[in-house]
Amino acid sequence: MSDTVRVYVNGRGVDAPSGASCLDAVRLMEPDEADAIAAGRRAIADSRGLAIASDTTVHGGAIYRTISNRARSAGDA
Repeated sequence: MSDTVRVYVNGRGVDAPSGASCLDAVRLMEPDEADAIAAGRRAIADSRGLAIASDTTVHGGAIYRTISNRARSAGDA
């Protein structure tokens, strides 16, 4: 079994540790985006554009995109 899995974050491939969260994968590529997700200003979407929990475990070939966290932003206004 491999120690890493290939996933894609905002269109770029990254090898994330097996068992890592999608937030961990984002952090490998874009640390500032990961900080914004952790703070609730951004969110992670799957390949269909649906928001997913940041603690979702990565799997080979997964596609993640960072998106605006509109639900949080609307509630803060």
